[in-house]
Amino acid sequence: MHEAIAAQAGTSDDPLTIAGRTLRSRLLLGTGGFTSHALLVEAIEASGAEVVTVALRRIDPAASGSLLDVLAAAGVELLPNTAGCHTARDAVVTARLAREAFETDWVKLEVIGDEDTLLPDAPELLRAAEQLIDEGFVVLPYTTDDPVLARRLADVGCAAVMPLGSPIGSGMGIRNPYNIALIREAVDVPVVLDAGIGTASDAALAMEIGCDAVLAASAISRAQEPVRMARALRAAVQAGRLARTSGRIPRRLYASASTPDEGLPDLCA
Repeated sequence: MHEAIAAQAGTSDDPLTIAGRTLRSRLLLGTGGFTSHALLVEAIEASGAEVVTVALRRIDPAASGSLLDVLAAAGVELLPNTAGCHTARDAVVTARLAREAFETDWVKLEVIGDEDTLLPDAPELLRAAEQLIDEGFVVLPYTTDDPVLARRLADVGCAAVMPLGSPIGSGMGIRNPYNIALIREAVDVPVVLDAGIGTASDAALAMEIGCDAVLAASAISRAQEPVRMARALRAAVQAGRLARTSGRIPRRLYASASTPDEGLPDLCA
């Protein structure tokens, strides 16, 4: 029975495929904010994540004993991001540097338009995505929860779309589930919820409304017990995926008894 559950819950028998790359885990992990490398390694193991994001602007790829050495020892794949970029030009330059440093064409594209909310700059994001795709990159853009923008990004060739549930690091969860569900309908590429997760129930909801994966960073690194939270999010992603593929009952305005009346004894006779 346990094997049957695992087969549907986002594990090795229910893989996620992005641009031809197959992942057993549907939980991705951001590496920022951890108080130590040792804690990060524990969280990676607890989360079961196979892919972790790293910001080129925050690390020195050539430094001995750096974060990259730690991640290599943990056996995870790196997804460099363009965190800190505010224009398409900066994002493209950063992606090129990341490709050289990390020897990967994959990039999580971030172009920030506002310092207070860290919301994406939609025109600059789309411009950067088009240029990077033309240069052979596999682009996974961090975007707003706008279904039209998500469709435009998919149409220009992005390998996935990564809408926010709420602003980065806010822990506010998914403020507009309706829009996330519309994005799932609007695009044919994987949808990865990328920001706003605060706790396990947020991750489960993301999967239930149609996301193919969840990326968590602050929800884990800033938790009082990061390793326990990583384990909780892992289970939540699996549970949400299982619920999504099981098919929930229809919502009803009035009660509907689970036990039929037919065949009940007449105790008033």
